[in-house]
Amino acid sequence: MRKKIILLVLLAVAFFAQNSFAQELYTPRNIKEAYSNGSRSKDGKPGDKYWQNHGKYTMEISVDPDTKMVSGTESIVYENNSKDTLKTIVIRFVNNLHKPTSPRGGEVSPDFLSAGLIITSFKIDGEVYNENAKNWGTVGTVKLKKALVPNSKTTLDIDWNYPLSKESGREGQIDETTFFVAYSYPRVSVYDDYNGWDKLPHTDRQEFYNDFNDYSFSIKAPKNYVVYATGDLLNPDAVLQAEFSNRLKKSYTSDAVIHIANEQEMKEGKVTLQNDWNTWKFEANDISDVCFGLSSHYLWDAGSVIVDNKTNRRVSTQAAYDVKGTDFINSVKNNNYALAWFSNNWPGIPYPYSKMTAFQGFADMEYPMMVNDSQMGDAVFAQLVQDHEIAHTYFPFYMGINESRYAFMDEGWATTLEYLIGIAEHGKDAADKFYKQFRVNRYINDKSAEEDQPIISMSTQLSGAGYGNNSYGKASLSYLALKDLLGDDLFKKVLHNYMEDWNGKHPIPWDYFNSVNTSSGKNLNWFFNNWFFTNNYIDVAVANVNSNSKTQTILIKNEGGFAIPFDVNIVYADGTKETVHETPAIWEANQKTATISFKGTKKMKSVTLDGGLFMDATPQDNTWTSK
Repeated sequence: MRKKIILLVLLAVAFFAQNSFAQELYTPRNIKEAYSNGSRSKDGKPGDKYWQNHGKYTMEISVDPDTKMVSGTESIVYENNSKDTLKTIVIRFVNNLHKPTSPRGGEVSPDFLSAGLIITSFKIDGEVYNENAKNWGTVGTVKLKKALVPNSKTTLDIDWNYPLSKESGREGQIDETTFFVAYSYPRVSVYDDYNGWDKLPHTDRQEFYNDFNDYSFSIKAPKNYVVYATGDLLNPDAVLQAEFSNRLKKSYTSDAVIHIANEQEMKEGKVTLQNDWNTWKFEANDISDVCFGLSSHYLWDAGSVIVDNKTNRRVSTQAAYDVKGTDFINSVKNNNYALAWFSNNWPGIPYPYSKMTAFQGFADMEYPMMVNDSQMGDAVFAQLVQDHEIAHTYFPFYMGINESRYAFMDEGWATTLEYLIGIAEHGKDAADKFYKQFRVNRYINDKSAEEDQPIISMSTQLSGAGYGNNSYGKASLSYLALKDLLGDDLFKKVLHNYMEDWNGKHPIPWDYFNSVNTSSGKNLNWFFNNWFFTNNYIDVAVANVNSNSKTQTILIKNEGGFAIPFDVNIVYADGTKETVHETPAIWEANQKTATISFKGTKKMKSVTLDGGLFMDATPQDNTWTSK
């Protein structure tokens, strides 16, 4: 009989464990195939057979301020590390977004449109290809004359040019003598283990997906134009007059902000060497992209900051801005603070690159080692925007996230880091207020038909509110809910393991889910299913309160369904108050209702649920008051 009882108990434990923990997450067939092939692992780590392709780019680029043309010649040594024989190569040129025939997510002005990419020479392994890109959109497919077998290389040599669009967004003309030049070279698109060639056309809404490559490039610009770029400037003495080269070198070890060049010095032609053209040389390795900006009149500030206290490694921090760019006066100072804070707090991984430059433009957009931010006229908001764009260093640049398909994997994290550093900069009340107003309020009060799309929905299939809510506010709330569920110490451990496993690689959402499960020692599929695979929203309500001399119980209904944390604020009949915090774990067993029980004799006068950042869709039913 005793053995029978023990067996029944074990069966019951197994039953409940299976039903509460062993939820399966929907996994697309191609991801399942990646598990079977061994390129990815169900423990959230890269599989034993994980691979990714690589390019070595050598480029010579010139910008003509008179014609507004960018011209370049490049050589790409492309390695096929996959198990597949490639019969085609897909070339991506994002700036073809400006061609009238390219797909876009919204209307544009005539100043946005241009002729797009012109290829004047295209060779593969020395053999001429008649690729003129005439019919290409943002991607073009080249049929190889000789297939590229596994574990082999091919060399592409391309000469090209394109016009800078008059209307500047993420790139283009800032003013008559200032340009931000991004996505400026034809590149080999990503060939990965779960989709093959990335042929998704780029639109003005979605962002990017790139391999990690090595770059050696030069920018040829007229005298008096200073060039700011991704990577290390290799030849300052060959482009700058001695005084300014020395100032720049001094800034590399300076805690103070050094004014490399002021307005008068730029006007008088004292900064660059007075050759008709100067060639600025840069290098950056193991990085997903490079870009640059140039101007003949921008002010130039610089300094540096220690980002790794163990090695005392410093990062060069720079800013390039117009004399009217009042938001940028403190850019280097803000750069220093953000890089040190992100390196030592959240995510708590030292900034991985050698430089960070803030360039005044119009995009409010991140690039490796650069941000292109607009003049806000509000110093606090400008700092927050710069923080957000710098936070993208980790997501998607430290980890090669596919932003095109899964924008929530980087925008949601940048939004979370923006909030956390905001607490350090301006206090929790101010950070909470901004996060609610700017990140959550527009979602929770959104009455569009797209407001409650599952976060896992591919970003390319979303528009308007569906894209914005999923990428930023909702995704960020899911990460903050996980932080509350696990506690800071375990959450940081989980985050570090995920980031270190996928640094320099291409994680997808299922890698994140599985990595968290493995690192935390918990099967949190119920949580991920709740937040990422449902049409839930945020709405809890006090359904019933039973307050008598022996027990106090509060029944809470989860009308919206999301597994959120919240505070229960209780006022007793004698006027005393108590706050009880509930983590998302309260919803693990039952995601529709939860009962909170107290032992005590004090009668409750009122009960109010407060989700804090997790703003409620119907706050009027969050309070119960005794009659």
